[in-house]
Amino acid sequence: MAIGIICEFNPFHNGHKYLIQKAKSLVNEPVVVVMSTSFTQRGEIAITDKFTRAKSALLGGADLVIELPVAYAVSNAEVFAKSGVKILSSFSQLTHLAFGCENSNIELLKQTADAHKNTAVQSLVAKEMQNGSYYPKAIESAVRAIYGDKTAKILATPNNVLAVEYLKALPSNISPLPIRREGVEHDSENTENGFASASYIREQLKQGKNIAEFAPFEPTELALPDNLETALLYKLRSMSVHQLADLPDVTEGLENRIYTAVHEYNSVNEILFAVKSKRYTLARLRRILICALLNITKEIQNTEPCYARVLGFTNDGAKILKSCTLPVITSVKKGLSLGGNTEKLLKTEIFATDVFSLAVNPPKKCGADFTTPIIKI
Repeated sequence: MAIGIICEFNPFHNGHKYLIQKAKSLVNEPVVVVMSTSFTQRGEIAITDKFTRAKSALLGGADLVIELPVAYAVSNAEVFAKSGVKILSSFSQLTHLAFGCENSNIELLKQTADAHKNTAVQSLVAKEMQNGSYYPKAIESAVRAIYGDKTAKILATPNNVLAVEYLKALPSNISPLPIRREGVEHDSENTENGFASASYIREQLKQGKNIAEFAPFEPTELALPDNLETALLYKLRSMSVHQLADLPDVTEGLENRIYTAVHEYNSVNEILFAVKSKRYTLARLRRILICALLNITKEIQNTEPCYARVLGFTNDGAKILKSCTLPVITSVKKGLSLGGNTEKLLKTEIFATDVFSLAVNPPKKCGADFTTPIIKI
């Protein structure tokens, strides 16, 4: 048996260590982690490379780290959760999915997941969207109207939103294991008893401050988004309206607004705020721009997960690996030879790692996916 966790660990901190330890204390089984790689769901570059974060996860209690391909890592909550669950469910030994959330009431979380399928809710969502709302607010408002405030409040916090998406995607043979977040809230600028949000820790790292109080391992090499500014602007200026329309989450003529902003402004932030509206959030727009940079199209993001690429493992993790029903990738070179969607997703991943290498000081060479060995603890 094993427990699964879908995560970013950006960077790995005390809250993540608590999540792993708490899951193990509740179920007493090894932990399989499916982790985002070079870019995150915020549409931002990860603060440090995937290999460093995988090692931190293993030292922090995980037993097996599988990468969540970048095409899914930079997607909306539904695709992010569904793809992570798909990879985890390929391990026949997996019995539980653990996840951190602000409200760990499993019945309330399940009711909120079921609410998404309610035809009355969907009808209200459609009306809200027609009036210019964006989906997260529309679904929260519709659930409040049908189920009441208590259920709707579940959708007001990011980790609960992901928890609901996990429940929607989870097969019946895997049990949910909600674990209430300890310490501070998501994105909080406060700290408490050794806990701090990942965003707070990232800012401390960028300012050169010590994070030992909040994280068991401090990365020595940081990736900074400003280092990719020129590359992203170049990419955007080279794209046609048709190419912009082919990016994930670009709908209803949004490509025209992006194209106009790209040719009117000379910074990424100016472009983002020029396009932002009540309907199009900054997070969604950042994901779109990162997809542009990484050549991730709707077709690539809609491809089903078709392999499990190993970043690292312990002895217990090696045993769990044998139960995987998807092709297991331990060599990128051999993985590419499989062709089809595996080759397509791996090439996107390799390119993302190479782009990531430009964001550190000084820039690193290409090819880390080929030269970095699997981490064994």
